[in-house]
Amino acid sequence: MEATRKKKVSRFSTHIVLIIASFFFMIPFIWMVSTSLKPLTQVFTFPPEWIPKPVKWSNYIDAMNYIPFFTYLKNTIIITVLSTVGAVLSCPIVAYSFAKLKWPGRNILFIITIGVMMIPGQVTMIPLFLLFEKLGMVGTPYPLILPAFFGIPFYIFLLRQFFMGLPDSLREAAKIDGASEFRIYWQIMLPLAKPAVLAVGLFQFMASWTDFIGPLLYLTDSVQYTLSLGLQQFQSQKGSEWGLMMAVSTMMTIPVVILFFFLQKTFIKGITFSGIK
Repeated sequence: MEATRKKKVSRFSTHIVLIIASFFFMIPFIWMVSTSLKPLTQVFTFPPEWIPKPVKWSNYIDAMNYIPFFTYLKNTIIITVLSTVGAVLSCPIVAYSFAKLKWPGRNILFIITIGVMMIPGQVTMIPLFLLFEKLGMVGTPYPLILPAFFGIPFYIFLLRQFFMGLPDSLREAAKIDGASEFRIYWQIMLPLAKPAVLAVGLFQFMASWTDFIGPLLYLTDSVQYTLSLGLQQFQSQKGSEWGLMMAVSTMMTIPVVILFFFLQKTFIKGITFSGIK
């Protein structure tokens, strides 16, 4: 009884600490939502007013009219969905090859893949831009989509760790039954790696959804802009429309929050079982 009581007290204390800590992480989000409902005169008042007086719901309607919101939303969804599909299709099969198949140069190529993770994006930005310019893709969304179909080093590493944790006996039993290597991957190993694959999909979704530098580099026509570029249009030399900007930021954040809310258990399982604890 005493041990059970101590366990309950410990669990209760842990939950209290986590709730308090989560509140501090939620402060920026709460402030963003609060600012999205304020008149411009209340944004910089001191001391800060957390509850808008009056609540200005019209900020959301004005924000959608200030920029072609639904056009930018459509562009963002197309780019995000296609790049996420590319990452989910390409990364698991490369990771499976590194984890379970034996072929000449496998370890060397994996070391190179890990090495690529250490190169800052700023270093490869100009070479990639020149490459896509030679291919005639600058001014189109293809540079924001195609790279995901060729694998992303961090996701490959994450999935490799997961595949290495799966027992080889499953693969050997399938081979004895006459299954091909691709069938073993597609029907046995990939379903078992579902938590890690969903974690990769969520990572890529968030990265593509909030990407600013990529669209800024490659999209030249305002009709192709994404929501992240649309946020920049709320700033001008005359000032910034903070209430409208925060309204669009809130609308951009909510889909990611909802997605993580429904996939959080799978996401955490995928990270934990991949050896990154």
